[in-house]
Amino acid sequence: METIIHYFETIPRHHRVILIVSGLTLFWIVEGLIPLFKFNYRKWRHAIPNLFFNITLILVNLPLAFMLLQTADWVKDSHFGIINWLPEMSLWLYSIIGLVLMDFFGAYLPHYIEHKVKPLWMVHLVHHTDHKVDVTTANRHHPIESIIRFLFTMLGVFIVGIPIGLVFLYQSLSVLATQFSHANIKLPKKVDNTLSYVLVSPDMHKVHHHYRMPYTDSNYGNIFSVWDRLLGTYMKLDTKDIIYGVDVFPNEKQNSNIKNLLIQPFQEYQKPTFKANKDN
Repeated sequence: METIIHYFETIPRHHRVILIVSGLTLFWIVEGLIPLFKFNYRKWRHAIPNLFFNITLILVNLPLAFMLLQTADWVKDSHFGIINWLPEMSLWLYSIIGLVLMDFFGAYLPHYIEHKVKPLWMVHLVHHTDHKVDVTTANRHHPIESIIRFLFTMLGVFIVGIPIGLVFLYQSLSVLATQFSHANIKLPKKVDNTLSYVLVSPDMHKVHHHYRMPYTDSNYGNIFSVWDRLLGTYMKLDTKDIIYGVDVFPNEKQNSNIKNLLIQPFQEYQKPTFKANKDN
């Protein structure tokens, strides 16, 4: 673990980009081999707006990484944060607790808040208006949301108190976990269900992308499923009943247009009249 943390303390920026691209490539291939839904779509055409937002995510996060570094250095030097106030423990246990806590403050909590605060929900809707959820959907976030998520990550570093090596390790695991849970892959039901007791599995997260409440407001987890189970936001829905998108922005053509998606947070949404054609 010490070697891993040391590597992530000084991980080059291009290595982080390679990680994102590698995950996309891997799950792109896997979902082609064992798809959950057989979408009637041109995969590359569908991917264009999503990959655009993947790029904006990188452009937002990489330049701001120094703020995470400064925050992590301060909590370490000041011995500040939850993890630093606990009794001394092994490095493995320290790392696991730190990652699980970061997953709450840096992912679960902001995700939950985005669903409950209308201006933030309007920004987050860009992620939910994908009608064909696959690996490219993972980082389909409006640039404003990328900034919001970054600020919550920084808040998480401040509250939890983990060093920069664990911060960058968490972000790397987060990228891969998000790509995995959004990928259009079909795992054996028993495997997916067992996995969901610890990690956010593909079937578990697909419920969150169902177009209607209350399922849209469930399964907020990112890496670990523990927070949804502990806080009562875990729900199950058979994948055959899942329809992607949101009922307040039902036009799939508009939801595939980059220009329209950029201004979507500032548009008035429609009354819930979404009737989806499930071609999966």
